[in-house]
Amino acid sequence: MITEKNAKDKFAEYVKSPYVKPLFIQGNSLEILKELSGESIDCCMTSPPYWGKRQYAVNGIGLEENYKLYINNLSEIFLEVKRVLKKTGSFWLNIGDTYKKKKLLGIPWRIALELIDQQGWILRNDVIWNKVKGGLDNTKDRLGNVHEYIFHFVKKEKGYYYDVDAIRAKAKKSMVKNGAVVSATGVSGVRYKRQIELSAELSEKEKKNAYNALEEILKDIREGKLSDFRMIIRKQQRTTHSDSVKISGRAKELKDKGFYFLKYHPNGSKPRDVWDIIPEDTQKRKKHYAAYPEDLCKIPILATCPKDGVVLDPFTGTGTTTLAAMNLNRKSVGIDISEEYINIALTRCNYLF
Repeated sequence: MITEKNAKDKFAEYVKSPYVKPLFIQGNSLEILKELSGESIDCCMTSPPYWGKRQYAVNGIGLEENYKLYINNLSEIFLEVKRVLKKTGSFWLNIGDTYKKKKLLGIPWRIALELIDQQGWILRNDVIWNKVKGGLDNTKDRLGNVHEYIFHFVKKEKGYYYDVDAIRAKAKKSMVKNGAVVSATGVSGVRYKRQIELSAELSEKEKKNAYNALEEILKDIREGKLSDFRMIIRKQQRTTHSDSVKISGRAKELKDKGFYFLKYHPNGSKPRDVWDIIPEDTQKRKKHYAAYPEDLCKIPILATCPKDGVVLDPFTGTGTTTLAAMNLNRKSVGIDISEEYINIALTRCNYLF
C-alpha cells in the first residue's frame, strides 16, 4: 500500500511496469490526484460514498451538512479526474440518490449537470442500473427504489477510445435450410421474395431493385458478414420509429425506394442502457461495505480502456473496480482515505501479507 507522500513516483513506476495487480494509494483523493501526471489515465470508473446514507470507516465525502457541499466536494475531485484523464479517455460515475424530509433530491442529475455545465464534460450515456432486488422498504406512500444511475462522460465529442465489439452479446445466427436463408427468428428470404412479388404498392422497377438488394443481403448472410436481418417493405411491415418522412430517415427511404433493411452485426448486438445486475451479497460479510458489484465495471472497462491502459478509481473502497480491471487484464489504481478498506481491497486482489 502506498501513501500520499510517495504516490507520484510509485504511480509513475507502476504505469511502466508489466504488472496488472492494482496499485492502492491511501489518502485524500483530491490531494493525491493533484500529484499525478496529466493525461495519464485511460478510464475512470467510480462509485463515491452517497450523501447522507451511512457513516463510513473514516470521515470524508458523504458526511457534509448539506448536499450542495457534497456536490461541490465531488466536483473538485472530478475536475482533477478530468485533468489526469487522457483526451481519449472515459469517466464512468455510479451515483445513488437520497431522500431528505420526504423529498428525493435528484443528486445524480445535479452532479451530472454541474459537470456538463461548469466543467465541460460531454455526457454520452446515462445508464440505469436495475438492481433487480431492493432492501427492506417500509414506506407506504411511494414506490420502492431498485435503480441507480451510471453516467458515461468523455472529454471530446469524437475520437475517444471505444471498443464496441468487446461488449457485444453473442449473435443469434441465421441458418441456410434447403438452399434458403432463414433468420434466427424464422424469417426466410423466400418469404420476402414472395412479398415483393405480390406487392401492389411497389412499381415493377421498385420490385426489381428490392429483389436485387435482397439477394445481396442473403449473400452477406451466407458469407457470415451479417448475423440476421429484417426487410421492411412498403405496406407490408410497419416502419420502425416513425412514419413521418420529416423526422425519420427510415420512413423517407421507404417512401422513396419502397423498402429498407435492418441489419444485425455478425458479432452480436451492443448492450442497451438498462443493466440488470444484482448487487454484491452483503449479508455474509463481517464488515459492511457498498453493494457495488464487479459485473457493473465490466462493460465500462472492456469498452473504454485499451488492453494496455490504466483504470482509476478515486473512491476505491474495498477495491471492486480494481478487482474487475485485474480480472480483465488491465492495470488499475485505487485511492481511498480508509486504511481499513484498502486492506480489504488488497486481500480481495490476492496480495499476501
